[in-house]
Amino acid sequence: MASSAKEEAKPKPRLIVRLGVFLASHHILFSAVCCTAGIIALLFLPSLAKNTYLSENALIPGSANTLFSTEDVQEANRFAKGIEAAIGESRGGTTEIPKFIAQQTKNLGAEVYYHEFLPDSKCFHPLKFFTSMTNNMAAKPNGTYTNFGINTVGIIRAPRGDGKEAIVLVTPYNSQKVTPNELLSLALGFSVFSLLSRAAWLSKDIVWLSADSQFGEYSAVSSWLNQYHNPMFLSHPVNLDTKIYGANQILYKPDGTAEKAELMAFKRAGTMAAALIFKVGETRKYGDRDSVTMYAEASNGQMPNLDLLNVVHYLAVNRQGFRVNVETFNSLLSSSWLRVIAEVFQNLGSLLRKINPDWKLDVTVPDYVEGTANLASSMYNQALGVPTGSHGAFRDYQVDAVSLEFAPAFHLKNENAKSSFLLRGGRLTEGVVRSVNNLLEKFHQSFFLYFLTAPSKFISVGVYMIPFALLLAPLPIVAAALAGGSKTKGKLEDECKTKGNADDLQMEGGSWKWLKSARVLLIIQFWAVLVSLLPYYISQIPGAMPIQYAVIWAVLSITILIILYAMFGSPSRAGVEWKLLKATMITSITIGMGLMSIINFATAQLGALILIPMCLFSRPLRAQLEMNFLPRTVLLASNILLTVLGFPPAAFLIMKGLSKGSWTVDIVGDFWLWMEFLWEWSSATYLYVFLVHLPCWLLCIHVLLHPCYQPESKMKQE
Repeated sequence: MASSAKEEAKPKPRLIVRLGVFLASHHILFSAVCCTAGIIALLFLPSLAKNTYLSENALIPGSANTLFSTEDVQEANRFAKGIEAAIGESRGGTTEIPKFIAQQTKNLGAEVYYHEFLPDSKCFHPLKFFTSMTNNMAAKPNGTYTNFGINTVGIIRAPRGDGKEAIVLVTPYNSQKVTPNELLSLALGFSVFSLLSRAAWLSKDIVWLSADSQFGEYSAVSSWLNQYHNPMFLSHPVNLDTKIYGANQILYKPDGTAEKAELMAFKRAGTMAAALIFKVGETRKYGDRDSVTMYAEASNGQMPNLDLLNVVHYLAVNRQGFRVNVETFNSLLSSSWLRVIAEVFQNLGSLLRKINPDWKLDVTVPDYVEGTANLASSMYNQALGVPTGSHGAFRDYQVDAVSLEFAPAFHLKNENAKSSFLLRGGRLTEGVVRSVNNLLEKFHQSFFLYFLTAPSKFISVGVYMIPFALLLAPLPIVAAALAGGSKTKGKLEDECKTKGNADDLQMEGGSWKWLKSARVLLIIQFWAVLVSLLPYYISQIPGAMPIQYAVIWAVLSITILIILYAMFGSPSRAGVEWKLLKATMITSITIGMGLMSIINFATAQLGALILIPMCLFSRPLRAQLEMNFLPRTVLLASNILLTVLGFPPAAFLIMKGLSKGSWTVDIVGDFWLWMEFLWEWSSATYLYVFLVHLPCWLLCIHVLLHPCYQPESKMKQE
């Protein structure tokens, strides 16, 4: 009686505990439901995209009449002809163009100076991921520079400002070979700068950077920004005559020492409120409207404030009649399987709208296909972690910036069409400057975390986190179920052909047995760190081809893994139960995915699509022999397929095939080039591939090949 009374008085477990026990006992069903729901939710994202809107009322785009007129267009044409004449007089030299730009800018009453820079010596270094962005200048031992670039910078001091804020306009051009399109870009930039020099409404300084992009657009802008935010103070004066400086060659006063000091002195404006990079691209061979393509992705998935893109889109479409585009995966636009999915979602959306008219989920097939192609491009560019233009250099300093590439629909020799294009392009640029000039504080109202499905549609962070959360939700439940040795009631699976009851198994898998699997995890993580550092030493080999670098990398990685296993023991020899090994693997991937979602969410999202199904489906091949034919075949095929697709070079092949639309690639050599591309840009995706993805893939291989070890105590009992 007393014992029964005590049992009745014993408090029941809390609801959250009972829910956890229930989910752990049904973790297979729970995992299948969550993963399926996560993939469906990801496919549903284009249907959930919202129309963009302006959150900051102070921007008020288009509220004032533009001042850019045909006179400014004529000035742009005169400027372009002047540059052509300067190019003809230079006879192959590269110093006449900066000289002409500086002279014309100085005639406007603006402050002018030259900024010299050297090409970035992009190379892999183990600590580069954890250091600040700096310009790696490599000079010759004797101190002379034979290969340099010259940026020409003009500054307008705002008549109504206090010099604390500035707006930056950037027009890149290749000084080695100026194309007609770049000539038009410089003419557009100068005409807008000329107009702003006469504007009485300016409250922010205007900086016009004519970026010499002979080493790349990003390099020119990045080196200028680096010196702008990190001034260099020399301990001793530099004798300009002892070195070959480009600015010395373009001074137009032979005896003008004061002018030399003026043009060589680095000048600054206020804190940058925003930056606009614009250039004229190639002429489109189709369409009857000029278009503008917006590039917004910066390093490691950073994006500018959405309000800046909304201002550009509103003024370009509603005021100047441009067609606005964003980057897209053209291969998906003609995909038949994507069209089938679009038709399914269209029918489902129509059905839901009949049930409740407030559910606006129906989307037409063309809109869904285009939205998916744009979403895939936006997600891929963010996951790659490499800027899509020189605007990425501004985001490294937390400055909102966007690159605009104009694509004219006319031949550049058509003077009337070119004048109309310059007029509308100048008014668009002026309108964006007017809106940013109205801001009393930095961009903060709108979104910084979003994906674009169209120039006027976006998916916010609160929506696109749902698929990732659904994919990640089963991991802690499955890890707890495996670590606790949970079994369904009334049934105890005997995958490893061991004898005994559930209590014996729990006793043998005591509270400290997980240390064996943790040791295996630490060995593999240490190996992954060494593999990620190997390219630093392999790249020192001169004259090797990319495929040779990749083969050396693979051979050294396998050799190091064998040595580590010989020193510390492999998982099969360490006596680690596969369930504890899998639980440890799932725990580590949960932590890695969570950290990566903070650094670059797009990388974590795409990685979750590959890694999480592979982790959940992994099961020893020997344990599958006891199953029936159909489930054994399905599980075996799923394990092999997911493991092959989860191998980093294979995952790279899939991503590149979807983005480029071509599957004929040299997977070994291209993988080395891709990794080299990531480490040169200090992309966190490189760290993810080798510190999260690769260890998880290797642990899955160990789980599949696990011999279903029998504990020693069990062997003695038998």
